[in-house]
Amino acid sequence: MITLLFFSYLKEAVGNEQIKMEYTPITIKQLKQQLETDYGLDLQHVMVAVNEEYAQEGQLLQPGDTIAFIPPVSGG
Repeated sequence: MITLLFFSYLKEAVGNEQIKMEYTPITIKQLKQQLETDYGLDLQHVMVAVNEEYAQEGQLLQPGDTIAFIPPVSGG
């Protein structure tokens, strides 16, 4: 099992701030593509953290991982 956390507008687009998924060997890039298809999201500029550390798209996820999707923030 892996846990997906969504912040800001992503939480509203997905309809939940947290989703649990069955684990299958998948990279962050593949997971982002799956979520884009399933929820109609654009995750191209979204940062991803795995277990509270920023991660690269080629990283392979492990059972028990917590993956956070963090959209860009603007302010002034």
